[in-house]
Amino acid sequence: MSWYDEAVFYHIYPLGLTGAPKQNDYGEPVHRLKTIVPWIGHMRELGCSALYIGPLFESVGHGYETTDYRKLDSRLGTNEDLKDFVAECHRQGIRVILDGVFNHVGRDFFAFRDLKENRENSPYRDWFCNVNFWGNNEYNDGFSYDNWGGYNLLVKLNQRNGEVQDYLCDSIRMWVSEFDIDGLRLDAADVLDFGFMQTLRRLADEVKPDFWLMGEVIHGDYTRWVGPSMLHSVTDYNLHKALYSGHNDHNYFEIAHTVKRLYDMGLNRPGGSKLYSFADNHDVERIYTRLSDKANFMPLHILLFTLPGIPSIYYGSEFGIEGRKESWSDDSLRPALSLEDFKNALKDNPYTKLIAALGHLHLRTPALQDGDYRELSLTTRQYAFARSKDGCDIIIAANNDSEPAEVRVPALGHERFVGALSGQKIRAEGDTLTFTVPANLGEIWVPEESYVKEGKPVFKAIPAAVKNPAKRDAAGAAARRTAGAPDAGKTAGSADAGKTAGAPEAGKTAGADIKKPVPVPEGKSYEEMTVEELQSVILGKMEKNGPVTDQMRRDVENNIWHDSLVNWARSF
Repeated sequence: MSWYDEAVFYHIYPLGLTGAPKQNDYGEPVHRLKTIVPWIGHMRELGCSALYIGPLFESVGHGYETTDYRKLDSRLGTNEDLKDFVAECHRQGIRVILDGVFNHVGRDFFAFRDLKENRENSPYRDWFCNVNFWGNNEYNDGFSYDNWGGYNLLVKLNQRNGEVQDYLCDSIRMWVSEFDIDGLRLDAADVLDFGFMQTLRRLADEVKPDFWLMGEVIHGDYTRWVGPSMLHSVTDYNLHKALYSGHNDHNYFEIAHTVKRLYDMGLNRPGGSKLYSFADNHDVERIYTRLSDKANFMPLHILLFTLPGIPSIYYGSEFGIEGRKESWSDDSLRPALSLEDFKNALKDNPYTKLIAALGHLHLRTPALQDGDYRELSLTTRQYAFARSKDGCDIIIAANNDSEPAEVRVPALGHERFVGALSGQKIRAEGDTLTFTVPANLGEIWVPEESYVKEGKPVFKAIPAAVKNPAKRDAAGAAARRTAGAPDAGKTAGSADAGKTAGAPEAGKTAGADIKKPVPVPEGKSYEEMTVEELQSVILGKMEKNGPVTDQMRRDVENNIWHDSLVNWARSF
């Protein structure tokens, strides 16, 4: 596989992250790009292996109205700063792709300035689309032209013009030779000329081995843009929409249908083209803002990192920050952040902990990078599937419900599994694996023989579900929901879906050797309690919500991770 098929991406909008001025006065360079260097180590801690950063080149405002393709935006620094930054990323094992904004330029671009000055006599008049010297615009240029999105600030380039193609291709060659970049994200690829994109693919194959081209495409048949002579990948806006609405509407069918449709189109398959997956980016609302129930941040990201595709995280979203899309400004989506303000996030922030664990797990698990996909069980609130490669079958389950759910899936020929997020061990009963998925959470079950570290979890346990801020029903009926729950309108799994779960690890019969609860001293905080005391507290809270099954008791007893139990106790 190529490096990008195995990658976990981090996405930075540099003008926002560094707090650069909104308008460029083209003055002396300010070396703000250097302030991003500490974030490289943060990316590594999250398990990221690649960075998409942009826009970077000289522009007058938000960065997508390019003034000079061969000069770092003076609000960020100098070309030497960019060269040093990419070199440091590479030193720390991070690949770098930049924004290629080739559909349009800004009004300060040299060729457009010449057009304004020399009009019909400009040698660049054919560099732009549909220039009409009988027209006019709000700038009173005395002519009109095609633009992007109705904004005359963004002047559309004529990508079929040979001189334009040569200029842009030479700019890319310069970016590779001077800055040593590893690929490009093509802005507005859904309106780029297809012939021009084929030219870019030939150039990519020329300038550097495994030079990656990923296009911004929102709607349409992605196979039009992805292929051997076109782009390597495009943005998966279909999955982006399904991820948030599938959780907000308690409708995992939408997510599963989206995954299957793309898979059936030949995308995200083993050995094939992988789409760029994301929960949010610089153009859409932060996922924490978008979710109706913030607790679903957890299962959503478990799916993001385990479903087919190349996962990415937008800077700051790993901390669970807010960002609302506004009609007049995207500033709240692109805030200035100081890494110092989040220095304890990997220890104290459950969102950051989860994403770091998922990032590292994805990097070290080939089945999650390029494995076959198979749906195992599906209801509106529970979703289980397998990713399989070279005999390793990873089983992933997610739960968007505010109560635990029992799930039954085929064991896929394996007897023992370890939960990569919790360290819990479970055992199949014959051909069936049964387990409980905590509320608003999920698990990644790895066959014990494929587990990376013998007898130990790959990572420390991930905190249990974030507490749902909405007031919940105490009825607890959902706590006993199985994969064939009535809200799905069908039974998922085999005919013996009503059986009690098989015992983990020791293979004991249901109800045998269940620990008696230990007394919990009054006034003792969760942090001060022992593991056994926390387990007793959680079981007591479960009993208040309704009957507690033997499997639910085992799930509690098999969780021996103090931080996880503290968060689980708080989640009720």
